[in-house]
Amino acid sequence: MQLREKVIAITGGARGLGLAIARELGRAGAAIALLDMSEKALNDAVSSLVAEDITAQAFVVDVADEDSVITAFARIAARMGPISGCVSNAGITEDALLVKASDGKVEKRMSLEAWQKVLNVDLTGVFLCGREAATQMIEAGLEGVIVNISSISRAGNMGQSNYAAAKAGVHALTVTWGKELARHGIRTGTVAPGFIATDMTAAMRPDMVERISRSVPLKRLGEPCDIAKSVAFIFDNDYFNARIIECDGGLRL
Repeated sequence: MQLREKVIAITGGARGLGLAIARELGRAGAAIALLDMSEKALNDAVSSLVAEDITAQAFVVDVADEDSVITAFARIAARMGPISGCVSNAGITEDALLVKASDGKVEKRMSLEAWQKVLNVDLTGVFLCGREAATQMIEAGLEGVIVNISSISRAGNMGQSNYAAAKAGVHALTVTWGKELARHGIRTGTVAPGFIATDMTAAMRPDMVERISRSVPLKRLGEPCDIAKSVAFIFDNDYFNARIIECDGGLRL
């Protein structure tokens, strides 16, 4: 897909991976609809993009809320025109062991609230945004691309039952939609990042970051721009559909 003047919606776009993706696609000529929960963070992000001569507008949304998603995508169409692409990047973590036990006694369990909170944002949010994006593209008669951001954790990771399940489901949506939507000229793709240098990793203890870096064959964390380039490839390659790009420095061999 040629991105010049195409409207691309990006969730979780106010910082980190989302902002890096916005910058990469914006530099290729796309008009960026940034979606996030914080109006201030969104406005700061849009200002940084506009300073680089990238067309961008801010839209506040809670991706876990159906009405909020429907309203946000309607506002994008009204203010910028119908979208030709959607990157579902918004996500959260709330880690805990399924059960924490000692000497045969269970001391703590992952709460249903923690399970549901992560599934609501990381999986239901992707479903809601993908549904609105596909609806808008089809009704406008536009070919399009939907990219979902998964994670290396989709293969299973200790302490992340909720996050791993959600991220595995994200790629299942990509495959399903790639089969369903191809007849409408809509392609799909997943990017599964490994450990990336974001605010989340910056908040970790230095010794933990060092240990993670040593475990990666390339001996370093990835950068947000590495993920952004992977997303841009999916948009650019018109024969890529319903597949996944693992960008993890070779960690998941």
